[in-house]
Amino acid sequence: MIVQRFLKHLKKRLRWKRSWLALGMFVLLGTAFWIGYESRGAAPFNPLDHAKKAVATLAHISSAEDVRLEKAIETLRAIQDQRESYLLKSYVCGEERSPLGLLASQPLIELQKKHPDWELAIGPNGDVTFMEHIEDLSPACKEKAVFGIDGSSNLSLFNGTPGPDNVIRTFFQLNIQQLETSLPPETVEHLRKGIRVTDLEEYNSVLSTFSDYAIEITERAMTMP
Repeated sequence: MIVQRFLKHLKKRLRWKRSWLALGMFVLLGTAFWIGYESRGAAPFNPLDHAKKAVATLAHISSAEDVRLEKAIETLRAIQDQRESYLLKSYVCGEERSPLGLLASQPLIELQKKHPDWELAIGPNGDVTFMEHIEDLSPACKEKAVFGIDGSSNLSLFNGTPGPDNVIRTFFQLNIQQLETSLPPETVEHLRKGIRVTDLEEYNSVLSTFSDYAIEITERAMTMP
């Protein structure tokens, strides 16, 4: 019950942050129009031009995807034998790899055309792997994923009980002192023992809330290309 109340609190905070994000976007758009209006003497400001630029950007992205698909099909067309083939489902948390069997060039091409969003990879031994990106937690993560703190004060995701051998992913280092002075002791204790997440909403809620207590230098390092 305590964990459920805690997660509800996290979800409220996430909704609050989204509201501020929406307000920020509104202010940003308003500022852009105001700047355009103020600078109209120097150059005419036409919102339609900005809309056209946005469409052009989307078209560029679509074109890049088309090029990627064409290259994938070209690679598959060059295959002269049958290859061990796999589908790798890459989730926000976790992966699942399943065999597709021994496939020749044409069936592989048909599969790629049927699923143009799948990414193609050829392994060192010639194995063919299609990767599908899924915005969700894997079934295994839904059963066992736990947020907690590792030995270096990092917010990490664990496969079950938090421990050095169970780390799935590490996100950022936490400012423990700020965390302990800003949040109720029971909340910090929940994090130390591990907070179970069973769906993407809970996952994002926990991650969003504790990002407020990330050490700034760590956050900058994570955003570097």
